[in-house]
Amino acid sequence: MTAPIYLPAAAAADLPGLALSPSPRFAVPDAAPPPRYTPAEADRPAALLARHPAGTLSNPAVLACILQQADTALAESVLARFPTWDHLARASLAELTAIPGVGPARAAAVRAACHLAERLPRELRETAPVLDNPETVAELLAEETRVLEVELFKVVLLNTRRRLIEIVNVTQGTLDTLLVHPREVFTAAIQRQAAALILVHNHPSGDPQPSDADIKVTRDLIRAGQLLRIEVLDHVILGRRSAERPVKFWSSLRELGYFFA
Repeated sequence: MTAPIYLPAAAAADLPGLALSPSPRFAVPDAAPPPRYTPAEADRPAALLARHPAGTLSNPAVLACILQQADTALAESVLARFPTWDHLARASLAELTAIPGVGPARAAAVRAACHLAERLPRELRETAPVLDNPETVAELLAEETRVLEVELFKVVLLNTRRRLIEIVNVTQGTLDTLLVHPREVFTAAIQRQAAALILVHNHPSGDPQPSDADIKVTRDLIRAGQLLRIEVLDHVILGRRSAERPVKFWSSLRELGYFFA
């Protein structure tokens, strides 16, 4: 095979019929696409997370770390579809993978991060924390009830020093209705020899204000507890954090005065 001959274009014009290769000196390279902007190494989300507390990072930066991205472009696309962590935690794998750039692996990473957030409070329970105020109870159970679409009634069982024994799921209702019988509530308390208990349930609407039914159920259970000598300390209703409720996303029927009427 004859090796290619590199000649200037002017010389090639004098040699008709000769197969020539273009000269590297005169060849025009193909136009390259403009380089995609990539943040400097020190400004990438993972590097920022390594240097600063996670609480100081923006939501897109935190999500970019989960997605293993060098910039926040994809994270911003995800948050445009699911603008809050609460919305994101409720997103299914199918909804996540519908976003361009989010494949099954990245969607699974997001779901795993959300499940991790739910499991952290459960791990705290193993240390038998002291639950002597409604705020502590609300923070302990907020993550696992936040994504529920129906009401779930729980009983927090405590010993004489107000330390956690166990949290029992008693009954599950519909979007806005929950039926609770004293027998279901106090059976677990008697079996675990609890000295006291706290009633807890969520409002899927996000509004933690008690309904008339919530107040009636609470008073019925207080009277049942007095007969069994198991003190009902409080009934905590969990809503969701929002612009109107950035901190106190829960309500306490004891604080509201319903335990003394």
